[in-house]
Formats: sequence, C-alpha cells, structure tokens
Amino acid sequence: MAIEKVRAALGGVLFGQEDVVDTLLAAATSGGHVLLEGLPGLGKTLLARGFAAASGLSYRRIQFTPDLLPADVTGTEVWQDGRFAFRPGPLFAQVVLADEINRATPKTQSALLEAMEEGAVTAYGVRHELPQPFLVLATQNPIELEGTYPLPEAQVDRFMAKIEIVAPKRAVWMRILSETPQMPEAAAGPEDFLELRRRADAVRVASTGMEAVVNLAQLASEDPRLRFGISPRGAKAWLALARGFAVLAGRAHVEWDDLRAAARPALVHRLFLTEEARFEGVGELQVLEDLLAKALPR
Repeated sequence: MAIEKVRAALGGVLFGQEDVVDTLLAAATSGGHVLLEGLPGLGKTLLARGFAAASGLSYRRIQFTPDLLPADVTGTEVWQDGRFAFRPGPLFAQVVLADEINRATPKTQSALLEAMEEGAVTAYGVRHELPQPFLVLATQNPIELEGTYPLPEAQVDRFMAKIEIVAPKRAVWMRILSETPQMPEAAAGPEDFLELRRRADAVRVASTGMEAVVNLAQLASEDPRLRFGISPRGAKAWLALARGFAVLAGRAHVEWDDLRAAARPALVHRLFLTEEARFEGVGELQVLEDLLAKALPR
C-alpha cells in the first residue's frame, strides 16, 4: 500500500520518531494540516521535506520572517502584456512548508486562513482554487524563544494536529551522528492521497465513540480551568484524525485506541487555560488527561 511505502521512507529521514511520522501520516490521510513544534535542530523542516519527497506531491517552502507580507505568500498582480495578471505565490502547491510560522507578524500569518479552511485564495477580488490534495505543514519554535509571535487562537484551530518533536532517545543518537538522511524517492502520488482521504471519510465510528467525543466537548466547556471548551471544528478534527489512524492500521472502523492516539495531537493545542490555572501550574496535557479519563472507557 502506498501509505506504508511513505511511512517506511520517512523512517529513513527522521530517525527514531515513529509516533511523529504516524501522526503526520494520519493527518495527511484525513485531509488535515499539521503544526510541528520543537526547539531548533530537531528535524521539523527535514520531516516536512521528506514527506513532500516521499508523497510525490508538489512542494513549496515559505520562510516566515518579520518582514514577510501577505502578498509574498498568496501572490500578487504584475503588469504583463499591457494588463495586470495574477502571479501565484508559493502557497500554490500541494504540500506547503510554512517554516517558522510564528516568526512572521499576525497579519502575514492570517494569509493562510482561507487557504487552510477552503483550499482557495482570494486575491484582488478573484478566487483561485489551490491544487488538491492541499496540506500545510507549519513549523514553529516555542514562544519562549526570542522573535516569535504567538499564533492567534483562530489560526491554531485550523490545524488538525499539533505534533511536538522532542530530543531523540539515547539509543538513536549514534545513528543520527553516523548516518546522513537521504531524501526519499516518490513512493506515492496525488491520486493515492485522494484515495486515502476517501477511505478515511468512509471509516465508521460507532455511536459510543460519537458519544464519547460529545461528552469530552461538554466536559471541556464546563471545566473551570479552561477559558472555553472544544469547538465543533476541534471535535470533528479529533474524529477525523482517529479515522486516519484507523486507515493506517488497515481498519474500516475507529477503535478506542484510535481516539486515544488522536486525542493529544488533535486537542491539546485547542485547550486555552485561564490565567488562574496557569498561575497554579496547571498544564494543558493534565487537563486533557483528566477529560479523557472521564469521557473514554478505561
């Protein structure tokens, strides 16, 4: 199967990060965008480049900087042959790497909103459809680092999954130091990913699974540690990512393990703590674990 070939290829790009690779592929399978967060040098950009190469999808990279303008992302009109013509920006690709997205100003960050939500760009009053499948892979450094602008809540909510990349385990270090990752050959293509998305859409979720999602969303809206609960978009993203994990496992239905595997990448970045909770040392992951313990069976 094409997805297995892509998974194997990415294993030779980012060493010892199998869970990260699986989450990325589950999101790509279910048609979602991914936010990769971690300290510099952990392989975020390398993973995005490797995925684009192995997937066989067209690829463009945008280096986000404080002086980047929205038109630098979406495109602009130029005078050509006696008239103005639209010249598409780097956003017009199937895999777009928004590298260090939180180093650009909120105005430029917002240039991605329509593209991520609707798969299109409106420029100078004209709507331009983006190539399909369309996937934004954004990398960001922790906001504690200098020169970063936190992503607005509305934009964070557009990402189906947030994947935290941490330092590799000790056993992987020797391989990292002795081997040079090679960009893989294309192991799939656009039609393969469109077919995977159709398969993910057809994955069944039992009524008990749906009720668990509703219960967690309700519990989150009532939790005093949160400013607001899980949005309908967030709940649907959780279900979609769980469907992606089911497809990776070769199943036509979602199991509890799929919901658990999808919960952290799909929901943690959608939990916004109150100032009181932060002052008391409460973390988003702690809140999520409490909600999951109540909403999902053990």
